[in-house]
Amino acid sequence: MSANERFDGVSVFKKANVYFDGKCVSHALEFADGSRKSIGVILPSQLVFNTGAPEVMEVLDGRCKVTLAGSDNAVVYSAGQSFSVPGNSSFNIETLETLHYVCHFG
Repeated sequence: MSANERFDGVSVFKKANVYFDGKCVSHALEFADGSRKSIGVILPSQLVFNTGAPEVMEVLDGRCKVTLAGSDNAVVYSAGQSFSVPGNSSFNIETLETLHYVCHFG
């Protein structure tokens, strides 16, 4: 397994974050430097997420169609791609197939 396929030296919060009646399930990760990420799965659905801090959503597997707040332009993302969302904003996401992701905060 390569270094870009795993996180080393991280604490994982055992209790899952479950959103949208179980359509999105993630776990919070905390690194030694205090930075945080979440890693999870979104089942096929159409959801709206609100952000507090800026986020980078890294798609590990699956495909989704994303529309950022204030835009009418939907963009399709798949494994190996990512998209950025400003803080204090939102995005619409349509998962076209089960989506595995990492959310990088800050």
